[in-house]
This record gives sequence, C-alpha cells and structure tokens, in this order.
Amino acid sequence: MDARKMTIEGAVEFTPAVFPDDRGDFLSSYQESDFRTATGTSLFPVAQASFSRSRSGVMRGVHYTATPPGCEKYVTCPRGSALDVVVDLRVGSPTFGTWDSVVLDQETHRAVYLPQGVGHLFLALEDDTVMSYLLSREYVPGNERAISPFDPRLALPVPGPSDVMISRRDREAPLLAEALRAGLLPGTNARAASRGAAGPTKRG
Repeated sequence: MDARKMTIEGAVEFTPAVFPDDRGDFLSSYQESDFRTATGTSLFPVAQASFSRSRSGVMRGVHYTATPPGCEKYVTCPRGSALDVVVDLRVGSPTFGTWDSVVLDQETHRAVYLPQGVGHLFLALEDDTVMSYLLSREYVPGNERAISPFDPRLALPVPGPSDVMISRRDREAPLLAEALRAGLLPGTNARAASRGAAGPTKRG
C-alpha cells in the first residue's frame, strides 16, 4: 500500500494496490505491516466494524469521540464516492483547528486512518455511497460529540446548510470555539491517555 501522511498530525491516507482480471478486482484495504510503518504504531484493536449508506448530498460530521475514552478509525468507501475531511480537534496540537481532505471511492479504494481526538466528516458525492469503518472502541452514544461543519473559522470545503442533507444534531452542533470554552475538546495526548485507561486554518 502507498501511504501519505496528511497535514493533520497522525492522520494517514492509504492507497492499496488493485489487481484486476476478467472476473473483477482484488485488493487489500488494510495491511498491518503497512499501517505500522506509516503510523509508527502497532495494529489498533478493532472493536467494531460499521458502515453507512448515503444518498448524494448527504453530509455526516464533524464527528469525534470524547477522549478519554477516545476512538481510532480506519475509513474506506467500498461503493460510490465521498469527500472525506479530517479535522484536528486536539487542543495543543501543532495542527489544531486545521483540516485535510481526500476523495474516497470505489475506483482507487483509498482509506483514511484517524487517530484519537481527530474529527471526521464526509459528503456523499453520489447515491448509494457506502462508508465502512473499523473502530478501536465500540460505539457508545454518550461519548459521541460533534462540531459544526459550517464553522467559518474552520472553513471546510463543503456546501452551505441549504445545499446538503444533514442531521439536526450536526446542524446544531457547537462551533469549535464554543466547544473549546466548554472543555469538550480532547488534548494532544489523546491516544496515549485513552490507551492507558489555536492555529490558522489550513486547506487540504
């Protein structure tokens, strides 16, 4: 697999080798050795595998997990295509408040690894877009949080509120500054802490 370190510290984009023949394609969307080389860490424990299916124009995020306990994610798009956006929400991180993006689709089969404390958003670019997630912890509703995708400080590369289908929860999510004042954001030691138990905006 080819690996690209994203502008968000600790986040990595993976592109697997695809082997086509007359029957179709074969690929490995995750390989432990490549993950370890790119991230400098061992395999994260997979506690849950989930997927979502979305219509074109559906936007989900910016979502993150309260840290601790935190949650790492490995995201792929086995069907359709989506603009995938990674946002650094870790207070004290050198890339705090910045974002990077990549198109995930069924042609390139790219994947994105999100370390703990990093926010995630995607915008479905076509109908029946399926997003697959490997999660290091099981989903607990009370630990799930969100930041407004329309925060002007973040300036994410997404359409306005009237041009997307989005949940009420995401539409009413707090701005980054509001979450910071409320003490809702994780710190830079998010990964280490959970395993043991503000800069300028940058466009990707």
